[in-house]
Amino acid sequence: MFGLYIHIPFCASRCIYCGFYSTTSARKKGERLSVEEQYVNALCHEMKLRMEKSDDMFGRKMTGLSSIYLGGGTPSLLSFNSLQKIFQTIDKVYHIGLEWNKEDNTCSTAIPIEITMECNPDDVTEEFAQNLRSLPINRISMGAQTFSDERLHFLHRRHTADEVKNAVKRLRGIGIKNISVDLMFGFPNETLEEWKEDIERLLALDIEHISAYSLMYEEGTPLYRLLQAGKVKDMDDELYRQMYDTLIDRLAEAGYEQYEISNFAKLKVQTSNLKVQCSNLKVQSPYRSQHNSSYWHNVPYIGIGASAHSYGNGKRSWNIADTKAYIAAIEEDRLPCEEEIIDTDTHYNDMIMTALRTCEGINLSTLSAEYQTYLMRLAEPLQQQGLLKEDNGWLHLTRDGIYVSDSVMSDLMKV
Repeated sequence: MFGLYIHIPFCASRCIYCGFYSTTSARKKGERLSVEEQYVNALCHEMKLRMEKSDDMFGRKMTGLSSIYLGGGTPSLLSFNSLQKIFQTIDKVYHIGLEWNKEDNTCSTAIPIEITMECNPDDVTEEFAQNLRSLPINRISMGAQTFSDERLHFLHRRHTADEVKNAVKRLRGIGIKNISVDLMFGFPNETLEEWKEDIERLLALDIEHISAYSLMYEEGTPLYRLLQAGKVKDMDDELYRQMYDTLIDRLAEAGYEQYEISNFAKLKVQTSNLKVQCSNLKVQSPYRSQHNSSYWHNVPYIGIGASAHSYGNGKRSWNIADTKAYIAAIEEDRLPCEEEIIDTDTHYNDMIMTALRTCEGINLSTLSAEYQTYLMRLAEPLQQQGLLKEDNGWLHLTRDGIYVSDSVMSDLMKV
């Protein structure tokens, strides 16, 4: 089983904090085919090429998708025809068993898998929602970021707070039962009370999954340049901890499981006033992101599109981050990617950076005796400091450890 990621690099405008590869030129006048059409044709051709070459990447022909994820960029900018073509190709290449119900114009797959598409809230119009019924998408991820229109304007987001609420209502109306919303904290001059208000407005939407991140100042972004010029100020460490504490506690009270440092999924059991780490729970949320979990748990995945990454069989590859060059290479039947062999030390370090982000942590039984001894020797002083804990053969971060997770991971690395 493996995950399939499809990167859609198009954006209507660039958010000032975004460091991902994207372009704002999806359509140009005077061309026989728009950039979008050329790109979608290339995506579909790359899927076929990668299946033909999967023996080279994975050591065997890959069959059995565990999840599908359309990310970006802004996949919701694609036309309905483009989205249909993508899923028709997925079905032809990976055999997910697309089934159309002509009576109600809906689409599903014979194999029950999570199929996620990222959407901008203002793209979810009535027409867009109705078109979704004819696609096999069963999970939507939306970037709300904040419910303050002033802060949305600062980020150069093109939606309003009200459009988030309207989008959720429309998605519920067509039967989408798994919605994830992104939220940010730590804006310049944001107060703890303003952050609490954002959390409450998000909880009022009663969605299944929440991803919450602090605002990051990534080098090369407009936001980073504002910071360097002294026009904005990063929040202090104490306020960060107060905001993160508030997030964890309030979502636990509302019945969400924190299954990864930044991700929370609704539990179907009653968890009122329950504040525990998920490793101590007897149940897991059915709304954990299956696709993202594959990254954290060493599941192979294929990335399709400009800048997309693939992983499997001790190899990692990444496509060129240039839409025009990507399209040109695919048209020549070439995969425009670089590749690296993952040696045992790199694999160990990758596991530290991914598995340790989850609430379960690292399954010590999956490590060789050599690496298990090495890890536990380095982990001992961190356990004594209350930053790590071992439970039934799993090594995981404590709540205090989460706040300094980067430092903890660095201390456990093989150098």
